[in-house]
Amino acid sequence: MPVKVSVVIPVYNPGNYIEDCIASLRRQSLPPDEFEAIFVDDGSTDDTPARLDALAAEVENITVIHQEASGWSGKPRNVGIEASRGEFVMFVDNDDYLGDEALERMYDYAVANGADVVVGKMAGKGRGVPVELFRRNHPRATVDNAPLIDSLTPHKMFRRAFLDRIGLRFPEGRRRLEDHVFVTEAYLRADNVSVLSDYVCYYHLKRDDASNAGFQRFDPVGYFANLREALDVVEKYTEPGPTRDRLFRRWLRNEMVERMRGRRLLAAPEDYRRELFTEIRGVVVERFGPGVAAGLQPTQQVVAALIADGRLDDLVAFAEWESSVASRVEPDGVEWDGGVLRVGLSAELASGGTPMTFPAEGSAAPITEPPASVEEAVDRVGAHSVAGFKRATVELLLTERASSAQYFQPVEFTRETVPAEDGRVRLVLRGTAALDPATAADGGPLEPGLWDVFVRVKLGGWTKQSRLGPGSLKGHTAADAGVAGGRVVLPYWTAKQGTLALDVDTAGERLRLGRVTPGEVTVTGDRVEVPVPFHVPGDTPVLLELTRSGAAPAKVPGTLRPQGSAALLEAVLPVGELAGAAWRVALSPAPDAAEPRFHPLPFALRVTGGRVEVVAVRPPRPARQPLVRRARRLAGKLVRRLRARGR
Repeated sequence: MPVKVSVVIPVYNPGNYIEDCIASLRRQSLPPDEFEAIFVDDGSTDDTPARLDALAAEVENITVIHQEASGWSGKPRNVGIEASRGEFVMFVDNDDYLGDEALERMYDYAVANGADVVVGKMAGKGRGVPVELFRRNHPRATVDNAPLIDSLTPHKMFRRAFLDRIGLRFPEGRRRLEDHVFVTEAYLRADNVSVLSDYVCYYHLKRDDASNAGFQRFDPVGYFANLREALDVVEKYTEPGPTRDRLFRRWLRNEMVERMRGRRLLAAPEDYRRELFTEIRGVVVERFGPGVAAGLQPTQQVVAALIADGRLDDLVAFAEWESSVASRVEPDGVEWDGGVLRVGLSAELASGGTPMTFPAEGSAAPITEPPASVEEAVDRVGAHSVAGFKRATVELLLTERASSAQYFQPVEFTRETVPAEDGRVRLVLRGTAALDPATAADGGPLEPGLWDVFVRVKLGGWTKQSRLGPGSLKGHTAADAGVAGGRVVLPYWTAKQGTLALDVDTAGERLRLGRVTPGEVTVTGDRVEVPVPFHVPGDTPVLLELTRSGAAPAKVPGTLRPQGSAALLEAVLPVGELAGAAWRVALSPAPDAAEPRFHPLPFALRVTGGRVEVVAVRPPRPARQPLVRRARRLAGKLVRRLRARGR
């Protein structure tokens, strides 16, 4: 069988962080004879070389190449390319991992769209990843019609023949931004780039020991010399004009302006801050024309203008003001409506914890000249915020707590200008988000787990993201559980912060089934009816499990029917099979789930003389073995990480 994908993993002293990477490769849905994994050990001094050799001896599609330390990831990736036999090459870092279906989905997507490059959706566990790029699938993406330039890490799938045809390889040696040079040229020279957004393909992990290569303090002189090489690629393959300015803007914004604003600037030691400023200003003055900064947000334009004007002290003062700005998001009702969870909210910007106010009249005049003072800079930003309020947006994201997978949800909202003191105004966004469990994951159902609710506010040149809350009842449910889309979804306020979260198919006691009383249970002949605290959009098939000691369980189909704000459970009992001792009753609201869960109800059924009697019982406490096993696994990981640090 021809090899479809070669996965290249550069390796240097990952310790136990490599285990998640290995495990994800072994879980791939793509058959093992259709892909290969090539680990290129770049002179590791820990136990990793022996671990990988043992793995390669055990697993046929895994190869290990050992080489002397080269100092960075460029050379081992190039060595992996040369050794690869696949139609496509996928790059993975040794402390990251893949989604279980990543290789199969990305390969099929590449073939279907004739792509030279496939960018799979990313999730960041403790580190940022692009968000705007993955709003939807882009079968034919370019730097002009999609924000490709937001994603310059190498963790993508590349057609091997394309890399060979244009002679594209990574710059080698101990250096930074080698991936920017490689990926930028690939974007600009590919016949087609495809973005796959409906499945999380790649998980970026921030290591607990903070030793990811990208998180290390760097030498500004070398860093910005390497950055100029990426700019050289853009200049080589584009003409002067809007496209080049837009691409350059990515480096101005991410690598320069963002290092010189807010808490990030204030956290840098003073000597390092000044060294960064000197190198950044050199690139800005040398390489960027006025069209590059013109497309930035107002706050970023202010920072870029102060950089170009050489005013580090004013940058620090502006950063002190800007670091106090945050979004303030308050919930305004959580309720089910026909199988859709509707979440009301209001959002605005706050400074120092109090709502920000703005001048009543706005001005959209471009910031072409540096402000004369920090006070003038703040005034300009405020005026721009008012003028641009018609473009302000509020969005809701669901983020799965374990994997960090993110999905946008639709929000209908209005913009309100609210009078404040001294003739100023507040800028408030009010809206209602619609969460459909059947389609919330880019058209698919939400996976089981805990999902945190975040609100993303774009207003006044800022993009601020925060949790929704706090609600008034920490640790309590925000609404009854809903049975929709084959999932049991329970909205609740987190116990610690009181922010909104969703429990999908994992809740036990919080479903409040233990509050059902035997007196509420009605039996008519062989028919049983029980009111339960669930929302259902319509008649919903469920399953009852009847159990007693010494007898095989009886599975009884039932139906949840809407009844006011709750549901009525109805089922026809096999009375003839239930004679004898009492049968405990458990309910599975989502019997078609991959692993259906049965929740005990606080009553039993006893058949005597052909009549069904309801008997009160104390529901058993949910089994805690899965939690115990999880705790043990986490403890084991912690021990291994501590040992790895000791090396």
